[in-house]
Amino acid sequence: MTPSGLHEVLLRHADERDLTKRAEYEAVGGYRALTTALRTDPGELVESLLASGLRGRGGAGFPMGRKASFIPKPDQTPNPIYLTVNADESEPGTFKDRELMLRIPHAVIEGIVITCHAIGAETAFVYLRGEYATEFDVMAAALDEAHEAGYVGPGIAGTDTNVTIVIHRGAGAYICGEETALLESLEGKRGQPRSKPPFPAISGVYASPTLINNVETIATVPTIVGMGGEEYAKLGVENSAGTRLFSLSGNVVKGGNYELELGTPLRELIYDLGGGIPDGRALKAVIPGGSSVPVLTADEVDTALDFDAMAQAGTMLGSGAVIVIDERACMVQLGLRVAQFYMHESCGKCTPCREGTRWMVQILRKLEAGEAEQGELDLLLNVCDRILGNCLCPLGDAAAMPIASYVAKFREEYQRHIDEGGCPFGGESSLEGVVAPVDQHHAHLRGQIEVPIHA
Repeated sequence: MTPSGLHEVLLRHADERDLTKRAEYEAVGGYRALTTALRTDPGELVESLLASGLRGRGGAGFPMGRKASFIPKPDQTPNPIYLTVNADESEPGTFKDRELMLRIPHAVIEGIVITCHAIGAETAFVYLRGEYATEFDVMAAALDEAHEAGYVGPGIAGTDTNVTIVIHRGAGAYICGEETALLESLEGKRGQPRSKPPFPAISGVYASPTLINNVETIATVPTIVGMGGEEYAKLGVENSAGTRLFSLSGNVVKGGNYELELGTPLRELIYDLGGGIPDGRALKAVIPGGSSVPVLTADEVDTALDFDAMAQAGTMLGSGAVIVIDERACMVQLGLRVAQFYMHESCGKCTPCREGTRWMVQILRKLEAGEAEQGELDLLLNVCDRILGNCLCPLGDAAAMPIASYVAKFREEYQRHIDEGGCPFGGESSLEGVVAPVDQHHAHLRGQIEVPIHA
């Protein structure tokens, strides 16, 4: 029996055909939406995106049509208009954009050209994660094919639409997944967030109007043009339209990317599609949207995978990375490794994030070692509160929110580390010995550079 939520739209032909080849993509209707779009008034395309209810698939979930509507018309600005595709995909647990680029690169390219036509842009940048070497090769080859066929370049399909696509490789910094830090990096500067306003729609790349969207969001555009915005909106649930790719990983039998209608229960993804927890172990927790979002407990596994249901549960859909955690995991160790990641990836521009993430790591290290005092557990939460909402970009929040949720939902486990003078798992946690990507030089010197946590 096929699980009810499984609904392939983006990947519906990818198993039967090699859609990295233009001819194969065209054989299943590829680039037809582009032909339709080029005969459509740009304003109508934006209206169709609004009607579709498509929300950004990168993390924030902002409606794409509304974001596109903020871009001034070409005759309203002296500067060129740009489209930037965020292909950085640096959120831990997320690997769905890379599959889209590897398996349906022409859908991404078609979505780019349609979106450029809709907003009046003639240049699009694809900011690609530096580690994605194979993805770069596949995208570059597909772009060459699209050029040869006249789908990209000057006078597309005999019209006056001109689009140039530039693939720009990043250098592997998490911070560059944040849209304004991405723009700084794209311009050749250090990847650090900008103050807002002005927002990118008014002053983005090269101080010009810029629309920034995630790979999956852009790849969905041809489907919306083909179906019509109102028809696409019938997929999913209210306020969460369409399908979405979920990256399932962690303590689950069959990890991978699953395309589901939004509103599908989390339980169905983990148990019906993912095969449940290996070796009959019990579910302990689920991270539903990448490492930066608050955790759900096993009792919340029936929460629906849509924006509103996740918000009501006190978390977020985020990047769609569902990380399954079984009963063997020490939540203090998990907190430490998450905090180490964000400490390492902080750009250092904002004091609450730069200093707060380091304090979090220090306190969590003491907790894990059984050396923390009672007051330090509350101090950890206090540090989280001082980071939240006080930084230029969401990285600080991304560090503080999950840690605060681990303490809130598994406080007894944190308390036992204090009461028992060590980890109650006694070295048997599934995270024992798992190393987070911390700077080894700083790790070697940390005894000399740590700030007293009672200061």
